[in-house]
Amino acid sequence: MNTIVKYGHFLIAIPIAVFGMFHFLIAKNMVGMVPSWLPGGVFWVYFTGIAHLSAAVAIIIGKYTRLAATLLGLMLIIFALTVYLPKVTEGDQMAMFQVLKDLVMAGGCWVYANTQPKE
Repeated sequence: MNTIVKYGHFLIAIPIAVFGMFHFLIAKNMVGMVPSWLPGGVFWVYFTGIAHLSAAVAIIIGKYTRLAATLLGLMLIIFALTVYLPKVTEGDQMAMFQVLKDLVMAGGCWVYANTQPKE
């Protein structure tokens, strides 16, 4: 059991790295997800892509993991509240899955962060 838990950080880092790569590979498709009240459009897609990749690298190499996981969790909460929750209130039932996914991932990131030593 200890071996499984020992490698659990990859279950956070690998999907986050893939999400980060998507921000660059399909940026044109993702720009529509940036809230209309936020100027900059594609800048935010690239910025958050860099944030995803940075967090994934930090978690994989074991440097600044507490900070990376904490900030990643915060970013996911922000996504849930600003990107997906407004769509839920407009009647988009599929957006609720995104809200729940981001909340679960944020919680997992914060639990993981709490297991890491303070830098």
